[in-house]
Parts: sequence; structure tokens; C-alpha cells
Amino acid sequence: MNLEETLNWRYTTKDFDPKQQISEADMSQIKNLLRMSPSSINLQPWHFIIAETKVGKERMAKGTQGFFHFNEPKVTNASAVVLFCAKTSVNEDYLTHILNTEDKAGRLPTEDIKNGLFGAMNAFTNIHKYDLKDVQHWAEKQVYLNIGCFLLGVASLKIDATPMEGIDVKALDEEFGLREKGYTALVAVSLGYRTTSDFNATDKNPKARLPENELFTTL
Repeated sequence: MNLEETLNWRYTTKDFDPKQQISEADMSQIKNLLRMSPSSINLQPWHFIIAETKVGKERMAKGTQGFFHFNEPKVTNASAVVLFCAKTSVNEDYLTHILNTEDKAGRLPTEDIKNGLFGAMNAFTNIHKYDLKDVQHWAEKQVYLNIGCFLLGVASLKIDATPMEGIDVKALDEEFGLREKGYTALVAVSLGYRTTSDFNATDKNPKARLPENELFTTL
């Protein structure tokens, strides 16, 4: 599919076929999609919990109890569910870890470049830490950037997806011990394959988007 076909093909799937499973090869590509997303200063302030087994999805479904019960089938019938988690703080040790990762990859050929990058990373982090006082929100914005890339990427593999903010993040934080690890749950994305009866499929329920004359200013 080309980009336009991919964008028109994908939609927020409401009904997954539990009999269809994502292949191991595609799951490998899905993990690579998650790893390769861009982020501000290459911060990568995320962690992903991927539930593929029945037990794993049952644990994930603990975030769809009570008020969010309507999302439970989207978890239990999906082939896999990815829980996107954001860092709750960013300290110098973490920035050093990112810097060393870049150095090991060969991106920092001299000490001057390495020191300059580390200075820039600290400067931008300190803006969010002390001036804007929004470090966690900054981290969450990077996770949402990842989610956007992810939704388009899985669609290019002809895999359906359902992003869900309608989850009990506190319950999931507790279930997976996230806060003790410095993370918090943000969004769950179910993956799999649509049923032929899914009412939200684009052949039954056309996409609705604002017109170009409202969206674009061309200079």
C-alpha cells in the first residue's frame, strides 16, 4: 500500500477476531517500530509492556474494569496489547545512560562532540525541570509521538490497532509495579485483525476529517 491507501485503510478497530494471531516476524517488526521512534534530544522516555499470551492479556485487562469495562474485549480478543509507559522523572544518570548509548553506537566521534551533546541534553532537560516544571508532561509528549509513528507503522503491515486512553492507569501501574521503576502507564494499544462485522470499518463507516481549507495555511 502507498501512504494514502494506508491512511484510508487504517481506523480504530472496535472488534478484533480472536482467532487471528500476529506472526512472530511481524511482532519483531512491531518491536522495532517502538524502538526506532524519534524523541526530543533522543530522550526515549518510555517503556513498553507487550501482552501476547492469555495470561498477559488478562493482566492487562485489569485496567479495563469498572468504568472502562467497554474496552475489555478490545484487550482480551486482540492478538497483542502494548502498554505505553512514560518516565516520571529524568535525572543526570539517565541522561548519561542515553549519552553512552549514543557513544557506543558511534555517533560521538570526539570528546568535544560528546561533551557538547551532554551539555545540550542537560540544558533542555533543565528548561523542563526548572523553568517549565513539566518534566513528566514533556516525557509523555514523546510517548505520544511514538504512538503516532506506531499506528502508521502497524497499518503499513496491515495490522489493525486500537489506541485506548480509556484505561485505569493506577490499576496498571500497580499490576506491573511501574511507579517503583520510575514509569507510569499512559495508553494501551491493542493489535490484531478486524472482524468482517466491525461496524467501524471504513467500508461501512467512512472516515470524517476537516477540509483542507480549514486545516492548512500555505505561505
